[in-house]
Amino acid sequence: MSWRLTCPIMSLLMLMLLSALAKNQAQAHAVFNIKDFGAVGDGKTDNKKALYDVWNGACRSKGTNVIVIPSGTYLLGPVVLTGPCNGAIAFLIKGALRASNSPQLGIDHWITFRFIDRLTITGGVLDGQGAASWPYNDCSKNPNCKALPVTMRFDFVTNAWIHDVTSLNSKNFHFNLFSCRDMTFEHVTITAPKDSPNTDGIHMALSSNITIRDSAIGTGDDCISLGPGSENIKMTGIACGPGHGVSIGSLGGSPNEPPVTNVFLGSSTFTGTMNALRIKTKAPSYQGVVTDITFQDIFVKDAGNPIIIDQQYCPSKTCRPQSSRVKISEVRFRNIRGTSSSLVAVNINCSPAAPCTGIELRDINLEYDGREGGRTSSVCANAKGAFYGKKNPPSCL
Repeated sequence: MSWRLTCPIMSLLMLMLLSALAKNQAQAHAVFNIKDFGAVGDGKTDNKKALYDVWNGACRSKGTNVIVIPSGTYLLGPVVLTGPCNGAIAFLIKGALRASNSPQLGIDHWITFRFIDRLTITGGVLDGQGAASWPYNDCSKNPNCKALPVTMRFDFVTNAWIHDVTSLNSKNFHFNLFSCRDMTFEHVTITAPKDSPNTDGIHMALSSNITIRDSAIGTGDDCISLGPGSENIKMTGIACGPGHGVSIGSLGGSPNEPPVTNVFLGSSTFTGTMNALRIKTKAPSYQGVVTDITFQDIFVKDAGNPIIIDQQYCPSKTCRPQSSRVKISEVRFRNIRGTSSSLVAVNINCSPAAPCTGIELRDINLEYDGREGGRTSSVCANAKGAFYGKKNPPSCL
């Protein structure tokens, strides 16, 4: 899936962008071209200072302000672009932003937007050049590991629209949302090899009213992952694969985690993923809540775990044999069909300390496609709920 834009379409897109940003704005927009601030798109010159300068100029200006990254490849060191700004800000990327190809150990960001309201990012390529960093992305095994840069972080950002952007080969997560509200990702393409560690496509925590739609995500980890405090999340038209699927969690790793609630994933496909639809909580864990979750109209091809609730999740070797204390309830799996690469296509493994309640499986049709043949099965533990309609595999509830 691709949304590469031709020049005429990009010009039209800019007009639409300016129109949308100018809505309800009294002042006319201003355009800031990064080349006017000394940027060089040769793929070799670090444009960090130029980006800070153009950002400061746009952020101080009232009205709607557009920062233009023209055609070319712009090497860029780590930056933190901070608000609040005096007006709306739009990034129109016609070329490519390229990160350093060094591991950059101990730096947790490449491009960070912080304390910004009314932000738009459209077009272009974000090239994380992560291959040299992936051997160091071993925090699950190495307690002394150092942070690696997330391609684009959003901290305390509200009313944002990110669309028609391509993110390649991040060193760590591609996009990370922390304490954000009212954001939309649309027509986003995210790509990294299936063996690249921790290259989650979009991760969020403490964020609400987030929409992700009509996007293609293929990574070495979760296509989308939802951490504590993810609320009112809507995902539709997602093409996921390779990767670990869409995951809620892991949860329960910290005290007083806010709940994950009102999450919808619909009309999406998973191809060759390790998992498809997953909820995972640590064991042992602190208390937590996951409730009001809907997975609907999902097509799965060759997924290892098409449907999985795992309340015994422990990525390290030091876990103690205790139960999770995260309560999972009101989770609905509706019209899930396709093929499973494992015989257990439905695995609902809940905690004996906080059993799952209100689990709904409706119209599930998952065939086994392994070489040895056989029929899919379902396994449930410590779960209460009901199975309706088509039952393939047979119900375990």
